Amino acid sequence: MIPEFFRLHETALWVSGTLSILAFVGTLIVIPILVIHIPVDHFNRGRQNRGFSRRNYSLIRLLGLVIKNLFGIIFVLAGVAMLVLPGQGFITLLIGIMLLDFPGKFALERRIVQQPTVLRTINWMRAKAHKPALQVPKPGRIAEGHTAFIL
Repeated sequence: MIPEFFRLHETALWVSGTLSILAFVGTLIVIPILVIHIPVDHFNRGRQNRGFSRRNYSLIRLLGLVIKNLFGIIFVLAGVAMLVLPGQGFITLLIGIMLLDFPGKFALERRIVQQPTVLRTINWMRAKAHKPALQVPKPGRIAEGHTAFIL
């Protein structure tokens, strides 16, 4: 019964296996590059308002926003999968959330990066690239202009 399943779905299994390996290797390359480009004080800054207004609305900006959010969704889904599969789950999830646009995202980003294991891993990647460690406020401290986000 099981060998028959593999024989019937051999192509699909090879394709999904190959895509999984490519995604895993891809995140091993892409995630560190994205992590080292996070500004040192990103999590200490006040929230920046980057919302749409009528005067800065354009088709190119809208297309860029859609593409950025699509990549964010892909990274979030990959991060969730990597929570149970091999890979950098929380860091991939954090990068995905940073790419998405939704209310309360900054508080969620800070909550994730304040986890000691996540922060230690991010700062280790940054140190390997000769970049300074991220400045992250202590848990429970709320930046000016933000509201608390409790998981």
